[in-house]
Amino acid sequence: MTQPEPTLIGGRYELGETLGRGGMAEVRKGKDLRLGRTVAVKRLRTDLASDATFQARFRREAQSSASLNHPAIVSTYDTGEEMATDGSGVAQPYIVMECVEGRTLRDIVREGRRILPERALEITAGVLSALDYSHRAGIIHRDIKPGNVMLTPSGDVKVMDFGIARAISDASSTMTQTAAVVGTAQYLSPEQARGETVDSRSDVYSTGCLLYELLTGRPPFVGDSPVAVAYQHVREQAPPPSDLDDQLDAEIDAIVMKSLAKRVEDRYQSAAAMKADIERYLAGHPIQAPAVVPVEETTYAPPPADATTTMAAAAVGAPPPGRDEPHRSRAGWWLFGGLLVVALLLAGAYFMNDALFDDAPTREAVPNLVGMTEEEAGLAIVESGFDVGRVTRDTSDTVPADTVMSQDPDRDTFQEPGTSIDFVLSLGKPEVEVPFVVGRPRKEARELMLAADLKVRFEEEDSDEEKFQVLATTPTAGTAVAEGTTIVLTYSDGPEQVPDVRGLKQGEAERTIREAGFVPDVRTDATSVEPKGTVVDQIPAGGTEDQGTTIVIFVSAYEEPVIPTETPTETPTETPTTPVVPTEPPTTPSGRVTPGSGSRR
Repeated sequence: MTQPEPTLIGGRYELGETLGRGGMAEVRKGKDLRLGRTVAVKRLRTDLASDATFQARFRREAQSSASLNHPAIVSTYDTGEEMATDGSGVAQPYIVMECVEGRTLRDIVREGRRILPERALEITAGVLSALDYSHRAGIIHRDIKPGNVMLTPSGDVKVMDFGIARAISDASSTMTQTAAVVGTAQYLSPEQARGETVDSRSDVYSTGCLLYELLTGRPPFVGDSPVAVAYQHVREQAPPPSDLDDQLDAEIDAIVMKSLAKRVEDRYQSAAAMKADIERYLAGHPIQAPAVVPVEETTYAPPPADATTTMAAAAVGAPPPGRDEPHRSRAGWWLFGGLLVVALLLAGAYFMNDALFDDAPTREAVPNLVGMTEEEAGLAIVESGFDVGRVTRDTSDTVPADTVMSQDPDRDTFQEPGTSIDFVLSLGKPEVEVPFVVGRPRKEARELMLAADLKVRFEEEDSDEEKFQVLATTPTAGTAVAEGTTIVLTYSDGPEQVPDVRGLKQGEAERTIREAGFVPDVRTDATSVEPKGTVVDQIPAGGTEDQGTTIVIFVSAYEEPVIPTETPTETPTETPTTPVVPTEPPTTPSGRVTPGSGSRR
């Protein structure tokens, strides 16, 4: 009994509607439950998952695309395997990719809408930008075609499906697989069709085929079978685009035909070189591609159609069958005669009725409405001669609210006057509720916000709550906001650290304590011998405390004793004197003369 399709793979990807199916895989819309974003999940078909060849190719796609990060390349997010539920016991590989809003070029071309030449060149330049990046990263795409190029609602290019991409360094990088050519016949390069080794210039050729179809509405070569088409890629010269649309000028012919050269040496030698020539043309500057020289028309007999959908490489490389020259000559005269008759009929009709083509309905280019407001879009539609059609609204991750995100018919296509132009207005990003994270750690709160597709900005606030604990959110929890809105998380800086003010003067210590959020309480310490006014101790001495806590500081009151100092007295200085000799000797009471006194007679 077959089990129902799984709704969850990889433990996080919820599968939704089917977006498309191919020969190898199925693509379904999905939801990444972990990150809350929309994705596209590509899964290898279960009947191919047991085949080592297909597994290798699928794995190569994942490796190739995952290594490329470019705005014009669909991003790869994840890859893995999930057991198939059909009872086969086969591990079914899958790739998780960016889910791109928009349409493929294949869908646009199949609707028969004409694309303006300038727009076709802009789209091609976007493809070449992606290829230039992948080539510089060492990856050849090898399957460029309209079905592998998407246009977003804003007109951006997205290249996808690197399923048969190979490294440029792989010397055996050919397009053969068990002697059969892999790829899409209408966009194969000659060397791919022959099963030869390819390089980045093969992607240039395929891009030329893509540009050819955007300009003319058809590929350069068509046939009854893939073999017939591949044969033309190898042997025949495509008519210049202007042969199918005479409004295309010679410079566009030159760019296209240089990219479609049979010999790789004659093509643009890189995607960047072709892109540069396109940009020169769009800017009104001379291009480097040589002018197209008309060649003599030839005919060919295509090989019979093969019943298979692949082309044998040897058969494609075989020489063309011989031509019957006399028969070709007669056919040429018949062709010339037929063209002459048509020319005469048209000339006669013109002179008889110069309004021969007036009855043909005129067509106008549809304006680009993307990015306009509803009022602006309606005015642009009416001024272009069209009618305003159905207006709907939808959410968008990229287009601002109240502006046009897509339109139908697309921009730059030609429609008859009076055609209704529908467009979709953006509601902006889907809304989500702000999670409740108050009381949680800052890191955990951030993860919850990101999981809800919200951005985060932090603000610190003085608080006695635990450090990094979330105190509040702005907007508050439960508020509905658009995805991607920035939510402000206010968190606690934690209890304050008590500063150590010992050794500081009283005034400086008080100022430091107040700046830290505490209250100083000054006490006097009469026992300290530190200089007066110096903080000798504090309570508490360190650690963390709630703001507003009182910090007691003890300030020294010590004053050094004053020692009295004696005023020094001056020692009298004796002035030496000359002894006085008396004129009369002193006498004693007895009347004698003292010896040594006086002078002798």
